Amino acid sequence: MFKTILGIISSTIFLSSPLLALNTGNNLTLFNKSPRLLDAVTTLSRIRVEGATYYFTVHLPTDVGESLQQLTIQQTQGLETIYFYLDDTIAFEGRPVNRDGHLNIARVKRNLDNNTIAVIFDPPIPPGKTFTIAMKPKSNPEMSGDYQFAITAYPAGENAQGLYLGLGRFNFNQKGDRFP
Repeated sequence: MFKTILGIISSTIFLSSPLLALNTGNNLTLFNKSPRLLDAVTTLSRIRVEGATYYFTVHLPTDVGESLQQLTIQQTQGLETIYFYLDDTIAFEGRPVNRDGHLNIARVKRNLDNNTIAVIFDPPIPPGKTFTIAMKPKSNPEMSGDYQFAITAYPAGENAQGLYLGLGRFNFNQKGDRFP
């Protein structure tokens, strides 16, 4: 009984303490609280067009615990693979219609084995920021339908453990819409 009460008290203290980052003892760095995927939008939703931009907007709460070092974007659904001009990837504070400061991307790389794109920031993005990654596809897909991208965030630090934030969804169709 005493061990149970002591465990509950120590868990409550541990979970409510303002840690900078969680270190599991295995030299893994984790976020204290989850960043949030706020939105995924495209400037053009019509199939077979060039010149679109895909925006992924993420919020880092002030109590997230650690700066964000890397964000990965992995296409998980769609009738065809969408390829990007990786060198044209940019990041900025704010949202697509309300941009603020430029964020420095150290590197953008694609893993062909699992179709994942990693965007690595230098310096890492500090807690309390909302930021957007803008990516240019070579063209929108040829086939109509839903295309989904899994978003995972990685904190700065040794052996950073990724945290899945959710899916960014785009629907491409024959008629399409233009982003204002």
